[in-house]
Amino acid sequence: MAKGKWAQGIKPRHFQWVITDRLAICERPGGYGANHRRVRRQEEIIWIRENGFAAVVSLIPSEHNLKSYDELGVPWRHWPFAPSVETEAALAQIYPELSNLLADEKTKIILHSEEVGERLAGLLAGYLRWSGMVPITFEAITVIERILERQMGPAGRNIVGAAERLLGVDPTE
Repeated sequence: MAKGKWAQGIKPRHFQWVITDRLAICERPGGYGANHRRVRRQEEIIWIRENGFAAVVSLIPSEHNLKSYDELGVPWRHWPFAPSVETEAALAQIYPELSNLLADEKTKIILHSEEVGERLAGLLAGYLRWSGMVPITFEAITVIERILERQMGPAGRNIVGAAERLLGVDPTE
């Protein structure tokens, strides 16, 4: 077994805490598309394991990386959140499951999509609104925009609107 600095792995790209020491996000370990590197994937999964995350939640449609999590002893969940899925139906499954994972205040979870982009931003802002952690929609969006250091566009805002509809709130009001 490796010892020293490299045994700790490397922090995943675009790693950010959404809820400090509880819920984090990152780009797909190892990168995506032409930038994907198997060695980097392994190093990033080691970092996740060594930093005490209870589970990795993959939102990518395919089952890429799942075998790698098993090989490195990292628990995982696969909640595909593709643009082709019906958003409200997906959120109706994802949000309660995420709440269950976060029910233990000592649990750390890391969510990833292919990249940290609009869909992930919208899903997160929607979760903050749906869970009641941030009770006002524009504030939930603002929180995520500050964390990600970029504005949320229409695709992300549409996901937040779907989260509001789950709550029975008319997003046009």
